[in-house]
Amino acid sequence: MFERLRDALRAALDAATPPADLRQLAGQMREAVVDAKVAVREVREALKRTEIEVAGERQKLADAERRGRLAGEIQDAETVEVANRFAGKHRDRLAMLEKKLAAQQEELALAEKELHDMQSQLSVADQSRVGSERSTEEAWREIQRAGGTRPGVDPEDDLLKSQMERAQREAAADRQLDELKKKLRKD
Repeated sequence: MFERLRDALRAALDAATPPADLRQLAGQMREAVVDAKVAVREVREALKRTEIEVAGERQKLADAERRGRLAGEIQDAETVEVANRFAGKHRDRLAMLEKKLAAQQEELALAEKELHDMQSQLSVADQSRVGSERSTEEAWREIQRAGGTRPGVDPEDDLLKSQMERAQREAAADRQLDELKKKLRKD
C-alpha cells in the first residue's frame, strides 16, 4: 500500500513544473509576442516610409536628368553642369535609400520569422501547460486512490484548521480577560 502511495507521490512531483510557473512563463511569452507584433508593425511602417522616399528620390533624379537634357538641347552649359551635380547627388541618395530599403526588407523578413517562431513556441507552451495541469491532476487522483490525501481539499484538514484557529482565538481572549482582571484588582 505504501509503495503505491510513494510511487504516486513521485509521479506527482515529477509530473511537471507547478502550473503557476507555467502560467507565468506563458504570460511572459504572450507579452513577448505582443512586443514582437508591435516591432513588426513598426518595421513595416518604416519600410513604407522608405519606399515613399525612394519613389520621391527617383522622381527628383528623373527631373534633374530631364533638366540637364533640356539645358543641353539649348546649349546652356552652366545649367547642364548644375543639373548634372544635382543628378549625381540624387543618384547617391537613391543608392543609399535602396540599400536602406533592402536592409529593412531583410529586417522585416527576420522579424516576421521570429514572430512566427515565438507564436509556435507559445502554442506549444500553452498545450504543455494544459497537459501538465492534467497530468498533475491525474497524479493527485492516483495518490488519493492509493489512500493518500491531497492538501487543501480534505474536509478534515479544513475542520482541523478551523478548530485550531478557534482554540488560538479562545486562548488569546482568555489571556486578555486575565490581564483585564489583574488591572481591575490593582485599581
